[in-house]
Amino acid sequence: MARIGRAFAAAGSVGSATGVATRARTSTIREVPGSSVFGVILAAVNQKGGVGKTTVALGLAAAAARRGRDVLVVDLDPQANATTGLGVWDVRATIDDALAADRPGALRDVVVDAAWDIEGPGRVRVAPSGPALAGREMQLATDPIGAQDRLAVALEGVDADMVVIDCPPSLGLLTVNGLFAADTAIVVTEPGAWATDGVSQIVRNIERISDRRQGALRLAGIVVNRLGRTRDARYWHEQLREAHPSLVIDPPIRLRAAIAEASAASLPLGALDRDGVREAMAEIDEVLEVLSPRVAVPALGLGHDAPGGAPGERRYEMVRSGHGAF
Repeated sequence: MARIGRAFAAAGSVGSATGVATRARTSTIREVPGSSVFGVILAAVNQKGGVGKTTVALGLAAAAARRGRDVLVVDLDPQANATTGLGVWDVRATIDDALAADRPGALRDVVVDAAWDIEGPGRVRVAPSGPALAGREMQLATDPIGAQDRLAVALEGVDADMVVIDCPPSLGLLTVNGLFAADTAIVVTEPGAWATDGVSQIVRNIERISDRRQGALRLAGIVVNRLGRTRDARYWHEQLREAHPSLVIDPPIRLRAAIAEASAASLPLGALDRDGVREAMAEIDEVLEVLSPRVAVPALGLGHDAPGGAPGERRYEMVRSGHGAF
């Protein structure tokens, strides 16, 4: 099991937006023997809502748990869809309490077991969310020193093989906290005109935060969700592939009624007995496999465009980590 840690050193500090140095974090996550995917804090992001980001985040969490991993989902969205999606309804404390505490390891006080029955030896837990979190963003804005890394501080000492942060559909301070706490980010989108337009913007914002964190945040890829069989869906999927050729993950996750049904029932896909379940689970498993060896390393250094790529696109080399974690 992994333990999330932080190292505080003046030489490694990262500048905040206010010009005040924030504390640099290093993870002391233990590698799981025989694994090439775990030991990472993964943030699922998109500033546009309605693209199935939470569904993908929970699907990846379930896929990891089926492989025997202890997965912690951090629900950073005041809508609490990840919390209720995991079958958790009545909670004593939420992520809002952990952020308000501004204390190392505060997240441990709010983590609860998910209600999911996972096929396999692993488990899924959740740091639940709730409506009170909506007011936290305004309060964070009044903190000139720790506004960006409250979540990273709260995660100190939390035990998990994999942490999945479900960020809200915005680029406010809650999402920024998720990206400052994460080692790796994925952008979740669907193949549509408005959703596709926002991908380049969120990718640029992730790059800006990576720059601020001196490269400590890696962009693992773009997960295309809800790919339908229409000509329009195929067109926008292809547009995404052309705009971000090194980042779009293959396979996409296709539009299936089974996924929507499982989400509505707050169940993992494996709990359903209907057409499309096996195919959907296989696609999510394959996305997890594709993500596992990816470490996004800007080949030309941060801030440089790629030769031969789309205008303004950075070139990423996907390499295997010697430590087996993304």
